[in-house]
Amino acid sequence: MNNDSQENINKTDSPTPPIAAIIPETFHEFGGTRIDDYHWLKEKTNPAVIDYLNAENAYCEAVMKDTKELQETLFQEMKGRIKEDDQTVPQLNNGYYYYSRTEKDKQYPIHCRKKGSLDAIEELVFDVNEMAKNKPAFLLHGYEVSEDNRLAAYLYNTTGSFAEYNLKVKDLFSGQDLDFEKENVQSFTMANDNETMFYVIGNKSLRPYQLYRCKLGKNDATELVFEETDDLFNLGVDKSKTKDFIYIVSESFTSSETLLIPANEPIKEPILFLKRQKDVEYHVAHHKDRIFVLYKDEQHKNSMVFEAPISGYENRNTWMEIISHDTAVKIEGMDVFKNHLVVFIRKNGLNEIRVMNLIDKSMQNITFPEAVYTVSPMYTPEYSSKKYRYNYASMNRPNTVFDFDMENDTTEMLKQQEVPGGFNAADYMVERLWAKAADGTEIPMAVVYKKTLKRDGKNPALLYAYGSYGINTDAHFRSSVFSLVDRGFVFGIAQIRGGSEMGEVWYESGKLMNKMNTFTDFIACAEHLIKEQYTSSDRLAIMGGSAGGLLMGAVVNLRPELFKVVIGMVPFVDVINTMLDTSLPLTTQEYEQWGNPNEEAAYKYILSYSPYDNVHVRDYPDMLITGGLNDSQVSYHEPAKWTAKLRTMNTGNSLILLKTNMESGHGGATGRFDGLKEIAFNYSFIIKRILG
Repeated sequence: MNNDSQENINKTDSPTPPIAAIIPETFHEFGGTRIDDYHWLKEKTNPAVIDYLNAENAYCEAVMKDTKELQETLFQEMKGRIKEDDQTVPQLNNGYYYYSRTEKDKQYPIHCRKKGSLDAIEELVFDVNEMAKNKPAFLLHGYEVSEDNRLAAYLYNTTGSFAEYNLKVKDLFSGQDLDFEKENVQSFTMANDNETMFYVIGNKSLRPYQLYRCKLGKNDATELVFEETDDLFNLGVDKSKTKDFIYIVSESFTSSETLLIPANEPIKEPILFLKRQKDVEYHVAHHKDRIFVLYKDEQHKNSMVFEAPISGYENRNTWMEIISHDTAVKIEGMDVFKNHLVVFIRKNGLNEIRVMNLIDKSMQNITFPEAVYTVSPMYTPEYSSKKYRYNYASMNRPNTVFDFDMENDTTEMLKQQEVPGGFNAADYMVERLWAKAADGTEIPMAVVYKKTLKRDGKNPALLYAYGSYGINTDAHFRSSVFSLVDRGFVFGIAQIRGGSEMGEVWYESGKLMNKMNTFTDFIACAEHLIKEQYTSSDRLAIMGGSAGGLLMGAVVNLRPELFKVVIGMVPFVDVINTMLDTSLPLTTQEYEQWGNPNEEAAYKYILSYSPYDNVHVRDYPDMLITGGLNDSQVSYHEPAKWTAKLRTMNTGNSLILLKTNMESGHGGATGRFDGLKEIAFNYSFIIKRILG
């Protein structure tokens, strides 16, 4: 980095960006040569790297200084749409009602419970505000209470990383933590004896691969139960809703395998349910007198459901098909209760819930009133429950919690998210649009805007998408986005291939050697908004994070003139280098998503779209790029390298900024208000560059 850069930022009225040193690194692959001028930025322990990131942050701060008032206004607007003193709907679990609440001006939730009745005295489980005190970042990554209701095991970290957690156990009766802690834990569960702990740790590249068993208070008795040796597979551990079995699940992106241990006999050796097979994924759910299997293979990509006996399930001839495969309906999950089986499906790009009565095999559909919406299952822990809880929302309808009575086919609304500040859903229009992709495929979009808006091509717009891993980008309620919508913006979500909004084939059509569809789909959606006069290219902003950041990088290389502003959040942009480095988290198992670049065909295809490798001399739009120093999913160096190269190649007068969170990871700030400040910063950049 130029040593004068920091001084120039501080002294001049018109700050100049830092200049990253060019230290060429040469790579030779498949007869070709790549030169990476900024490879050195991955050296996190190199003081020059930290100096460069700090200088970029200072430059970003200086350039955005004139938006300070706007940032504060946006933050207060967003904060004003949050009911600060709030509480989740209590949920009964093993004799206690569990819920969390938030308090005014506090960043984190407080987790509580009441014994037997909602009128009982509140018991504190975790006050995350106290746990996070004086820490730059804090994540409580879930907890589990023992069967005797005394102990709460929990995962946490103070880095903001999504993959590295410590496991501790709190005595809820005394309020004190036990003398027990395990590092680098990624999943865990407790056996029914209230003292045997199962936990999975990660290897050096953070892939979860080893399952251990230990007795609380007896650290010397820790025992390795299972090790996943295949680098394509991730290991996890959980417990059945019936509390009868410990599930040991090993899965890649295309195959899976489950082993079982009786939760009442935790020292037993694991029993294999069904041996892993290529391109076969299955998930089991134990019922007291049978086992349900959600099953997917090459001939049944949208999945089907079988019923298998408790004894003799090893023989596939004993399985009975109870929900058949449907090419138009993807089964995304299931939940098993004493008298009912709930399946969560996706049809025509929208969520649905179906409930099967296990006594007479009749099926009920939970129906929803709007053309564009999202529904998501909520935690219903009691095996004997006759009610199923879910959340419903749309782009202009706040989150609403319902209980569906599975016996009486009735629905009860328990709570609707309160949005203070005069929010009125009727002021906004929500539409479902379809853009035609380059190959003729119809791509769905959801948009929201003020009803008073005129489609004259002069409106600012923000188009968001993700499009990878089969993850769906649904049209849920985002209260923060109304700070743009109320300023005349159209906000849109492009449900492009690579997600699975339209079924499993939709996902497969946007990965591996079909990945280019993801990018051209997004471009088609942007062009559709312009063609239909929702906006214009000089007023269109786009946004995506992580693999959605790769999307941003790819489309801006393909069609830089189509966009005015680009927000790339923790973007996965250095695809070739990352996928060739097996020491990095996620790399090897990601071969089933992007391809293995050690194979020539996959290498050349990835190289054809890898954003960092395809930056060329041209005019680029205004860009805000973010990173996290502790990011375990997408290392900070990817956005840093991308920024440096973009500045070198950019021939226009656009603004290219890098903002690195030096205290957190992939998800950015961990506190709810700090998170809003990051959104306010991003939105202020969009407003500054589009509206002036």
